[in-house]
Amino acid sequence: MVKPKDEAIYVIPLRRVYWGGSRRNRGQRAVRMIREFIKRHFNAQRVIIDQSLNEYIFSRKIEKPPRKVVVKIFKIDEGVYKATLASIVERV
Repeated sequence: MVKPKDEAIYVIPLRRVYWGGSRRNRGQRAVRMIREFIKRHFNAQRVIIDQSLNEYIFSRKIEKPPRKVVVKIFKIDEGVYKATLASIVERV
């Protein structure tokens, strides 16, 4: 049986946010994509996005979110995960 993950660092590609739809809600679509990514990979019922990650997504305004985001995800409670911006990622 697969052991559930408690924390991990992921690079989440957000380039699909730029496909179709209005330019005015790309930032909102980026947040939604991050939530769906975490729900899919961690089987989470609830995802909390940290303020640092939210500010990074909206740092270049709502129309131009970043193409990739490095995110650290950790477990808070059963089925509840929190995503924060991973500022420094060490390569091993």
